[in-house]
Amino acid sequence: MYNKVSICGVDTSKLPVLREAQNEKLLKAVKEGNKSARDELINGNLRLVLSVIQRFTNRGENLDDLFQVGCIGLIKSIDNFDISQNVRFSTYAVPMIIGEIRRYLRDNNSIRVSRSIKDTAYKAMQIKERLTAQNGKEPRVEEIAKELDLPVEDVVIALESVVSPVSLYDPVYSDGGDTIYVLDQVGDKNDDKNWLSEIAFKEAIKNLSQREKHILNLRFMQGKTQMEVSEEIGISQAQVSRLEKGALQKIRE
Repeated sequence: MYNKVSICGVDTSKLPVLREAQNEKLLKAVKEGNKSARDELINGNLRLVLSVIQRFTNRGENLDDLFQVGCIGLIKSIDNFDISQNVRFSTYAVPMIIGEIRRYLRDNNSIRVSRSIKDTAYKAMQIKERLTAQNGKEPRVEEIAKELDLPVEDVVIALESVVSPVSLYDPVYSDGGDTIYVLDQVGDKNDDKNWLSEIAFKEAIKNLSQREKHILNLRFMQGKTQMEVSEEIGISQAQVSRLEKGALQKIRE
């Protein structure tokens, strides 16, 4: 992404990189009110913003938007950095940039969540990051709940509320062109009026092989997922998907 991508009209391959000593010098100048030093410091750390937004590229968000939000986090970290502390600027800036992006994603989620639940989720994520860095492993939900002094259920609900929704048409597996989507893995055990039980083309069904009939019965009459069907009849999920689609195509024809 660094070498060829243009974000917000910025050629990322031409972005400068500042050494820590240069950051320290510029930060001192910024604290003295030097505006040009502030601009140079921002431009010299845009690659840091790029490295952070790579963590969020799988959410389907516009990279330009994430970059701009990340730059806001960078500017806040410059303005709030305490040069008297023995801390590298990047160590302080990265969590600030991540926090700004997460707030943006949280507040722009298509599913509206109450402010109190969002705040709980944000605090839980901060605690999760701190405990992970402290212990070298991700904490259990119970540990996070204990830190927040909240019931485990409240923490789980809060964290789930800020997760981006998954499309039923998101691919989860591909085998030589036979793509399996989230929709293919969803079973339905509650639909008493399944379309296959009411299908009028009985002659078309009679022309299917026994294996095809069995797969359709398991999938649409018993509401099993493709994974469950593959385990029951002893073939791969990709084969189940291929046979299922072929059988349905025969019925449509």
